[in-house]
Amino acid sequence: MIAVISVSVFMDLYIAMTHPPLHHDALLEKVIAAGQEHVYRFYDSLTEADKEHLDAQVAAMDWELISKLVSDVVLRPVPFELPRSIEPAPYLPNKPIDAATQDIYARARHRGITLLRDGQIAAFVVAGGQGTRLGWPGPKGTFPATPVKKKPLFQCFVEYLRALEARHHTTIPFYIMTSTANHDATVDFFRRHDYFSMPESQIMFFSQDMLPAVGFDGKVLLETPSSMALSPNGHGGSLLALHKSGALSDMRRRGVTQISYFQVDNPIVRCVDPLFIGLHDIHEADMSSKMLPKAFGKEKLGNFCLVDGKIVVIEYSDLPEQLAEARQADGELKFRAGSIALHAVRRSFVEQLNAHGFALPYHRAEKKVPHIDLHTGKPVNPASPNAVKMETFVFDALPLATKSIIYETDRIDEFAPIKNAEGVDSPASAADIITRRSSQWLAAAGIDVPKKPDGSPNAVIEISPSFAIYPEDVVDKYMQVPPIAPGSQVYLP
Repeated sequence: MIAVISVSVFMDLYIAMTHPPLHHDALLEKVIAAGQEHVYRFYDSLTEADKEHLDAQVAAMDWELISKLVSDVVLRPVPFELPRSIEPAPYLPNKPIDAATQDIYARARHRGITLLRDGQIAAFVVAGGQGTRLGWPGPKGTFPATPVKKKPLFQCFVEYLRALEARHHTTIPFYIMTSTANHDATVDFFRRHDYFSMPESQIMFFSQDMLPAVGFDGKVLLETPSSMALSPNGHGGSLLALHKSGALSDMRRRGVTQISYFQVDNPIVRCVDPLFIGLHDIHEADMSSKMLPKAFGKEKLGNFCLVDGKIVVIEYSDLPEQLAEARQADGELKFRAGSIALHAVRRSFVEQLNAHGFALPYHRAEKKVPHIDLHTGKPVNPASPNAVKMETFVFDALPLATKSIIYETDRIDEFAPIKNAEGVDSPASAADIITRRSSQWLAAAGIDVPKKPDGSPNAVIEISPSFAIYPEDVVDKYMQVPPIAPGSQVYLP
């Protein structure tokens, strides 16, 4: 019998063989050289298990990088400077506006489907977060996100990918980036749900790097006597994790040339969109983005801008109100293209970003970080920001791309984020969007949907990806839709 070893297990074995564990004395030398010897302040009083845990954390850190970040990001921060010349970034409209655009979109859709059928597209979700803000005790991807069946986010993604596979007779590798905080729970969740019927061999789990929080004095904070206060290195770290985990090598082995990047909090995301990836590919872009027209000037979306001929994203908090509210002659926002963290990325471009050390810059985020007092060992819960977390942003790769395009998507069709427990971007707002989208698809197929006096659907409706992933799919299954009673819950499987 031949033993089958998963890619993640293989990488663990490879790292263990090529990077043997360092002795504690060698680790101590590393933190002393970095000026962080206090990390071992309580070492002698720890149990053997806790000593091993702390040594493992220290061994996993790049102390040369940490020293550089402490110097450049913590102790000598460079304030954000707005570029002198900023223009709105151009984008391709959601729907073709003329015959020439129709032809381009038709060719792009055909190209995207060809890439999909040839196995050249992989799905990649950034899923390192916990459901803490939602009051959910587990990885955010396990949160029940749909209004009728309460399907977890991970199930939404797998069902969409499986439906796309069935439609185009192909296989879509699925790469899931976790964090050390939720990796084991995420893998166990998939295992307990039998990977939602996706073959285990198609899925690769791996964690992103962690970095310690650093006090304003440049000293790494300890969460406990045996643990540093760690946090993920930002969503930009996903592009580093693809390299370090062996995922890029796995993609190369499978023949993947394009990566469809998305984040974990959106249950109706088109995990792989053949039209978008086709547009990206025929324009020979390295990295491309989807955008939403902003609802208002200061909506909390990054702004796609053009600076010195390069596409950049300027955070909503960094774009002055004068520019955020600027209008064109027709009354539309001048800077209307908002980033929703959906990207198509060429695999070879990610390889380039990692070819000579990781190319993305690190940013400073001042946070309230609980820690222990180094003198007493007692917990400290700060009332105001006391430390710096160092993060990378995936959109910082855009200006490094030789070519890049932006494609407009539809808010109801693809954007129902779940970030907050209540209010905007909450489970309730996502459920409303899912129902509205389902209602629109049914109405377009000539199916009667009861309405409330304000015109909104008077029912809760959820359409499974196995039933429809495009509005036209509903037309083909018209006879399978039962009558919808006012106030009812409807699920189309």
